[in-house]
Amino acid sequence: DEQIERERESQRLSGGCCALAAVYLMGKFYVANAGDSRAIIIRNGEIIPMSREFTPETERQRLQFLAFLKPELLGKEFTHLEFPRRIQPKELGKKMLYRDQNMNGWAYKKIEEDDLKFPLVYGEGKKARVMATIGVTRGLGDHDLKVFSSNIHIKPFLSCFPEVRVYDLTQYEHCPDDVLVLGTDGLWDVTNDTEVAGVVMEVLMSYEPNDPCRYTMVAQELVVRSRGVLKERGWRLANDKLGSGDDISVFVIPLGGPGNYT
Repeated sequence: DEQIERERESQRLSGGCCALAAVYLMGKFYVANAGDSRAIIIRNGEIIPMSREFTPETERQRLQFLAFLKPELLGKEFTHLEFPRRIQPKELGKKMLYRDQNMNGWAYKKIEEDDLKFPLVYGEGKKARVMATIGVTRGLGDHDLKVFSSNIHIKPFLSCFPEVRVYDLTQYEHCPDDVLVLGTDGLWDVTNDTEVAGVVMEVLMSYEPNDPCRYTMVAQELVVRSRGVLKERGWRLANDKLGSGDDISVFVIPLGGPGNYT
């Protein structure tokens, strides 16, 4: 992240990206995630999550706590408090549900002038945004990102530090059908863990266990199914829902070799 900051002027590059990495070292997989990509292990048909997404919803309390400690980051235009909906001026003095950085549940408070400001975290699910601007809260870059038509920087709320999970390969017997799947949000936006595992098993069964191309074919099939087929109403999945409109990058890494197959 610091290197991107140093080079952004010389390379004339702006923007940022999420990061998902898997490192194999001395019998263990270390999976590090910063952003909304995802990694899962499929072992003997079982799904083992190896990451979690970092979004305005999942990191609400961290974002609110930072804004509480440093209210100057909000530029006098945002409030760190969360409300079920946007508050209207006519509701001043009335009571409404809210929650702050210390709360998982909700409580009531009397609406004050400051509560009319735009919320730091607004929206739900994939539509949730930090300062109505960005939908991920960890990643690399975005040093120059600002709220639209303002001088409020968003970078202070974005963390480049990943969450790391460890998987010990020596603790289990692995066959050639056991894999680690790494995918960007373009895959997971339209395909859940169970559906991905189903595609993995379906494609792997159509190849011999010692055929090295079988894993590439799984990755390719996951990309194709998530993209969908181009029809009159745009790219559509098999269930006729919209295909992914985001980047779809997929890696499928085998955890066992032909010698382990039983």
